[in-house]
Amino acid sequence: MKIALLLSGGVDSSLALSLLKEQGHEVTAFYLKVWLEDELSHLGHCPWEEDLELARAVCQSLDVPLEIRSLQTAYWDRVVRYTIDELRAGRTPSPDIFCNQRIKFGAFFDEIDESYERVATGHYARLERLHGTVRMFKGVDPVKDQTYFLSHLYPHQLERALFPLGGLTKAEVREEAGRRALPNRDRKDSQGICFLGKIRYRDFVRYHLGEREGAIVEKESGRVLGSHRGYWFHTIGQRQGLGLSHGPWFVSGKNCDENIVFVSHAEALQTASTDVYVVERLHWLSEPPTKSALQVKVRHGRRLYDAEVDVVPPVSKQQAVVRLDRAEPGIAPGQFTVFYDGEECLGGAAISADRPSDRGGTTRRASS
Repeated sequence: MKIALLLSGGVDSSLALSLLKEQGHEVTAFYLKVWLEDELSHLGHCPWEEDLELARAVCQSLDVPLEIRSLQTAYWDRVVRYTIDELRAGRTPSPDIFCNQRIKFGAFFDEIDESYERVATGHYARLERLHGTVRMFKGVDPVKDQTYFLSHLYPHQLERALFPLGGLTKAEVREEAGRRALPNRDRKDSQGICFLGKIRYRDFVRYHLGEREGAIVEKESGRVLGSHRGYWFHTIGQRQGLGLSHGPWFVSGKNCDENIVFVSHAEALQTASTDVYVVERLHWLSEPPTKSALQVKVRHGRRLYDAEVDVVPPVSKQQAVVRLDRAEPGIAPGQFTVFYDGEECLGGAAISADRPSDRGGTTRRASS
């Protein structure tokens, strides 16, 4: 099989490349340039040169050709601009979800020869192909499972995707990389948003949205506790970076028109938590589920909630009410909820600012 593998310079994609080569596939590695333009170089260092050097070393050791493709313009238009717009609107963006949908399995698809039957990555997820359909399941490593970030792929993208590491744990990946003496076998995992590199996220936000002083207000009492430099620097559920004493304090709301950040103390956080909310722009990997009892993730990680997901008429299945089995303090508009039926990832949707009662749902108090 002729396969295009997206190689980042990290150990995951490198082992995926080694496995595919070992299986006898005709593989070409592609390194994607998506880092920010030189206008932001003063904010920090993007380690693309180190990434590319390691990618070349891996390809040389495996005797695999490497091509470099620049998708900086597409990344700016399809991911970075979305991130800035969401922050300006007071919502919580998920750029990594759209990096996969719009770049790795989007713009890159448009870049390569159609003779490549599959596009492979080092994501931790599993695919099952049966009777012309493709279903996606969690990776076997519950900590590294990355289906959350792949939840917005389209069916035609899943059909062409390949995830060689879905059946391995991270420990097994490290072990295999060491056994094969891959040049980056001991390299640490990357953290943060891929297009930022080592640029601080706060500096990136400040560059595009500036600063504007506003009040930090205790949600329950209305007391002004301090000040902030712009609501766009803060997200609901945030604990770090508030600069308040006698904590811990958590961001529990925002008023974007008045530039107010609301906080709640840990002791009062339960009353500020949510167990029912609306999601919008529903996206299913194949057909919508036929049952409402599902599991959901409200962010990447192993934590799952049992939930009832009820599509709300008359919005043509573009909104749904989600009722969690327990209250969650970090429900933020713009953030993504991802749906699961056991091990299978079904798709996802963005959390709406609408209240459930506005769309025919029922609101209930956070459980105690």
